[in-house]
Amino acid sequence: MKKVLLGIIITLLFVFVFRYCENKKDDKSILYENSMLIQEQIKNVGKLIVTEGHFSEVFNYKNSKALFTDYITSDKKAIVVVNADVTISYDLSKIEYKIDEATKTLQIISIPKEQISISPDLEYYDIQADYFNPFEAKDYNDIKETIKSSLIKKLQNSDLQKNAKTRLLEELTNFYVLTKELGWTLKYEETPITDEKNLFELEL
Repeated sequence: MKKVLLGIIITLLFVFVFRYCENKKDDKSILYENSMLIQEQIKNVGKLIVTEGHFSEVFNYKNSKALFTDYITSDKKAIVVVNADVTISYDLSKIEYKIDEATKTLQIISIPKEQISISPDLEYYDIQADYFNPFEAKDYNDIKETIKSSLIKKLQNSDLQKNAKTRLLEELTNFYVLTKELGWTLKYEETPITDEKNLFELEL
């Protein structure tokens, strides 16, 4: 009788250990699949988030060159009409992140800075110059640099950068939704993201 009872106990222990190992194996498989799914999602949004804008302005250029004395100058001037396309983008393929399978955590370590591209189209009108102070390549380069600086100031005073950040955060929301569905935790640097609103409060 004791042998039969011992056999039953050993059989039950064997079944319990077998099922426990099978469950652990299934858990590891699911954990691995979830980790791969998160990495695939990051790759899928590894595209440029772009906000586009257009600026127009009229720029008056003038340069004076002293001749003999400060009271006698040779002037050159031009009217420049500027039409510029501006784009702000984030290359999300350069996001630094860490996946911790033990704690089921996706940690975004850093996000690349925005990339600003300005493509100005310049049209010159009423160009006036003389023999002593002619228009040269340097003048055109100076005009381009001055206009670029002016456009950057306009960009900073516009909503383009704010809109670009909003679009970036909308993309990051996809990470939050996915990790939440999988029972994982999303963190930005050391801050856990517990709600979508937390994302839009981040200082990027």
